[in-house]
Amino acid sequence: MTATHARDAAHLLDAHLELIPSDIGRWLELFTDDAVVEFPYAAGLGLPERLEGREAIRQYFMDTPKHFLGLTFTNVRRYHTTEPDIALAEAHGSATIAATGSTYEQDYVMLVKARNGRISLYREYWNPVPGLRAFGGEQNLRKAVNAS
Repeated sequence: MTATHARDAAHLLDAHLELIPSDIGRWLELFTDDAVVEFPYAAGLGLPERLEGREAIRQYFMDTPKHFLGLTFTNVRRYHTTEPDIALAEAHGSATIAATGSTYEQDYVMLVKARNGRISLYREYWNPVPGLRAFGGEQNLRKAVNAS
């Protein structure tokens, strides 16, 4: 699904889950130019809590498919809202971390806010401990997301 076919936040959230594991270029097309990505628990790892604008988002996520090998999302639970421009979901992510060969298992809570058929806000809640373990420490994790 491309951004031009995504009509509301729920469709955008589904497209996010489909594209982020393998096609960051197409995934970025889902976002408005002034989009914001937030990670409320990231500061404790020295990672950015907020990315503003598509270029900052691209910089942070551009190597995701290279570092999170075989990333898949399962047990996706979507929650309907009364607002078509807001979507909520929980999902389990699994991957192998390229640098360490470790298995990465993570539970996510995701919120998408849409504007004009694109993501204007993406907020992701996750537990920092699985990332630390799978990447072998804070420094390796920061390098993987171009935050070192």
